[in-house]
Amino acid sequence: MTSIQNPNNQSISAYIQASLALNPHLAKHPNLPLLYLKERNPQLIPILSGGGSGHEPAHMGYIGDGMLTGALYGPFFTPPKQADILEAIRFLDQGQGVFIIIKNFPADLLEFRGAIQAARKEGHQVAYVLSHDDISIENKQKYQIRGRGLAGTILLHKILGHAAQTGASLEDLEKLGLQISSQIATIGFASKTSTLFEKKRPTFTIPDNHISYGIGIHGEEGYRMEAFTSSEQLANEILNKLRLHFHWKSGDSYILLINNLGTTSELEMGIFTHDLLQLLDIQGIQPTLVKSGRFMTSLDMAGISVTLCPAQNYLEALQAPTNAFAW
Repeated sequence: MTSIQNPNNQSISAYIQASLALNPHLAKHPNLPLLYLKERNPQLIPILSGGGSGHEPAHMGYIGDGMLTGALYGPFFTPPKQADILEAIRFLDQGQGVFIIIKNFPADLLEFRGAIQAARKEGHQVAYVLSHDDISIENKQKYQIRGRGLAGTILLHKILGHAAQTGASLEDLEKLGLQISSQIATIGFASKTSTLFEKKRPTFTIPDNHISYGIGIHGEEGYRMEAFTSSEQLANEILNKLRLHFHWKSGDSYILLINNLGTTSELEMGIFTHDLLQLLDIQGIQPTLVKSGRFMTSLDMAGISVTLCPAQNYLEALQAPTNAFAW
């Protein structure tokens, strides 16, 4: 499969320059892999997130009023370095502190936690939350929930960003972040895994006409692979896992995020969304808010992830206006 790119390995910088040209509210730090909100209120707590490239529009697509203040990026599927994260904290902190949203991957934790510790030693007030919405299992022997940060991270961006915009303190954001992160669940599937540009080969092989359930956003293998039968069967598998997680009852209210992992067609997204909503309706679940699109991708992966979160008091935050281009 041909990927549209240039031979000089400038794919990431080209995407960033295009994003800046299309979104005048964004700015690029001259010396850091950091994009940030050009005009911001120094009285409000800045929200910082980030991670490896290859998940576009995450995370820079969520910089905007009522969402992220800044987003760091690293090489493909590789988090930004501790030194860059520390410099970003210094840059964003205007005396109110900084709140950070971190996806739960070992490499991300190592870099971000190291930077946070260093920043605190310098006197910066820094709080953070881990996004760990993945409910897929490690393997059939261990049956351990992976707890990786997936598309549910975007709900944290929006809810916490709205809270910060309305004047929440660092302590308030930390408390709210812990509450929300424990309530979000995501699981997905893929028919084709991702291909890193420089390697030009898939991270692993999914045979033709097969599906891998529980695949990761870095191309990690899922918990089960089987022959494809129908979109309805995919929706049924995903909802069974989510139902076991939430133990919902008829009438419960949820936020539903249907995420295109990369190259799934709009037609396929629509078919799957139809089947998902139909099965939810049979179980008496009417989502309060449904969003479908590319929120957190994995390069050219063909697949879909589904995120659910109890609606509770989050609807106002999720529906609040923002100029973040990916929401």
